[in-house]
Amino acid sequence: MLGLLGFYDELESRSGQPNGSIHDAVQSAGEPDERDLVAYLDAGHLLIDVMEGGRDVITGSSHRHSPGCSSLMTDGSWLWRQDFPHYVETHHVSLPSMFLDHVRSLKYQMPTITVAQFAPHYNETMPLVGLSSAVPWQSAETTLVPEPRAVTSKAQFDGATLAQERNRPHGSWGKPRKPRRT
Repeated sequence: MLGLLGFYDELESRSGQPNGSIHDAVQSAGEPDERDLVAYLDAGHLLIDVMEGGRDVITGSSHRHSPGCSSLMTDGSWLWRQDFPHYVETHHVSLPSMFLDHVRSLKYQMPTITVAQFAPHYNETMPLVGLSSAVPWQSAETTLVPEPRAVTSKAQFDGATLAQERNRPHGSWGKPRKPRRT
């Protein structure tokens, strides 16, 4: 079975998620190598791409992983939501020591996955997160090789959001204004 990361009650419509409440996982500071851990999570293999948008369940704000937030990612040993890196870098959610040891032993490099070896673990894990257990690839001979993906950094996202805020007109958007008389 795959290890599960970031499946919190607040992120799903049903309670009793494998990782409990996100509020119990929040810490004041992260791991010393948090930046490398976040980069590793960002580089995961995309298993299921979900077309949706979400907000940070703690602050209510949008974040760099808002689009497709509940898409599923893996490294072949662990499974996490696409928005999990956001919670690690922003709220320093705790990470299992087995995951930390695993990532550090790989020197933060995403491994290649052979689907034939991965599929049984995938099939037994999916029901735990409320999904069916069909392998999403056509051929059991497939090998998933890590490919560079464009991932917006937190700094880039925050900078773009700030620029949008500065260019936005002031005033209420909820009530239209009457035209001025001249």
